Amino acid sequence: MNKVLIIDDDEDLCELVSEYLTVEGFDTSVVHDGRSGLDAARTGAYDLAILDVMLPKMNGFEVLKNLRTDSSLPVLMLTARGDDMERIVGLESGADDYLPKPFNPRELVARLRAILRRSTTDGTERTSEKINVDDIELSEASRTAKLNGDEVILTSVEFDLLKHLLLEAGKIIKKEDLSIRVLDRELSPYDRSLDMHISNLRKKLGPRPDGSDRIKTVRSVGYIYTLV
Repeated sequence: MNKVLIIDDDEDLCELVSEYLTVEGFDTSVVHDGRSGLDAARTGAYDLAILDVMLPKMNGFEVLKNLRTDSSLPVLMLTARGDDMERIVGLESGADDYLPKPFNPRELVARLRAILRRSTTDGTERTSEKINVDDIELSEASRTAKLNGDEVILTSVEFDLLKHLLLEAGKIIKKEDLSIRVLDRELSPYDRSLDMHISNLRKKLGPRPDGSDRIKTVRSVGYIYTLV
């Protein structure tokens, strides 16, 4: 049973979401302020967190930024409907996905399960599978990435993006294909999620020693991991 931490100060909403997720087979815990939510998220006791933006004591963006300094716990952020800036800031801060309020509980469950599929490791089947391209090494068993031997902390989305880019290094991957493979949904016209995750991945990997870009955007098509 997957353990989900809900960080939201709307007690009525938390109760409804918790009841629905319990019926769907999740084990839920609820925290109503940002500081307590950050402490709970750092315990390692949860498989995923649902994080609201507007919280007392510490807002959701601050919680996420602090959490990402030492944890890759998958996070689904709840944002205000129509507020593109909240979504962009949330993704830039390291959210795995976002869902605008109010939301359909079925969509929430679908998003949670998609995130969990990306972040779950089956070490019994893939104990030694590694991907090596240039100075980057990915281990699918432990879902870790190393750059020049040093570990790079990636979210589940960033890891899967990098994996697919490396597997087809030197080839262009369409944005539509990446969205389905990594986000488990079709690309919509105004969804900037993929672009923001790519941007975060670029920042974490940095340029090559010669200053060239590792990941290039092919305008109106997709992305390519370049080869030296």
